[in-house]
Amino acid sequence: MSRLGSVQRKVPCLFVTQVKEEPSAKRERQPFKVLATETINRKALDADIYNAVPTEKVDGTCCYVTTHKGQPYLWARLDRKPNKLSEKRFKRFLYSMEDSKEFIWNIEEDFRPVPECWIPAKEIQQSSGNPLPDENGHIPGWVPVEKNSKQYCWHSSVVNYEAEIALILKCHADDPGLLEISSVPLSDLLEQTLELVGTNINANPYGLGSKKHPVHLLVPHGAFEIKNPPMLKHSDILSWFESCREGKIEGIVWHCNDGHLIKVIILECHE
Repeated sequence: MSRLGSVQRKVPCLFVTQVKEEPSAKRERQPFKVLATETINRKALDADIYNAVPTEKVDGTCCYVTTHKGQPYLWARLDRKPNKLSEKRFKRFLYSMEDSKEFIWNIEEDFRPVPECWIPAKEIQQSSGNPLPDENGHIPGWVPVEKNSKQYCWHSSVVNYEAEIALILKCHADDPGLLEISSVPLSDLLEQTLELVGTNINANPYGLGSKKHPVHLLVPHGAFEIKNPPMLKHSDILSWFESCREGKIEGIVWHCNDGHLIKVIILECHE
């Protein structure tokens, strides 16, 4: 399948963000909000954001297709997170807003164990062979989805390893205004990231299936291009989200020519 960029690290915001000392609407018990300013991020400018492809940010859970046991496999996102003591220490550091200091992690001792089959995401920074946490204190990574997995049962419902195929939602080949569900060889999806959506994912914002008849599908990242995107101004983007029919989505992800991804979501635009 044709593809754009893949999600192998935290995607930066289009705008420079600032911290506001109000309870977060996104994260429970976080006493501050991270909001977009009107200044475009340097990372976006360096990636030539003005010539990037704007796509819909799909509201699901991130997945990855790569080789496992000698064949293409679906992998679920699993971030390696700090243990309780380290998390408390890190949160104290964050809440103190001490920009002049750098938080020092002990990779060997500060993080919870992960399964032996866990692999770190490709594009995260490393030091002395160890993957480093991002600004949220997490180390993004992946675990393979086994056929009879209970923990990842909805992931496993969209793949058939015997036939080596996956159930994909994409734009119709002959009419981009329509969507189609098709079975795609897993080999065609190798090294691609996708979003799992459906009945039991993220409170099912798309209304797929039912409790009695659950429906789950994979959507390749960048699958839904936005045909009439807003100008790259904070006010225009906010107005587009609020009043344009095409803007009734979670956010926008720009796929840049150099492979970088840049995003903005509606929650970041609101104060």
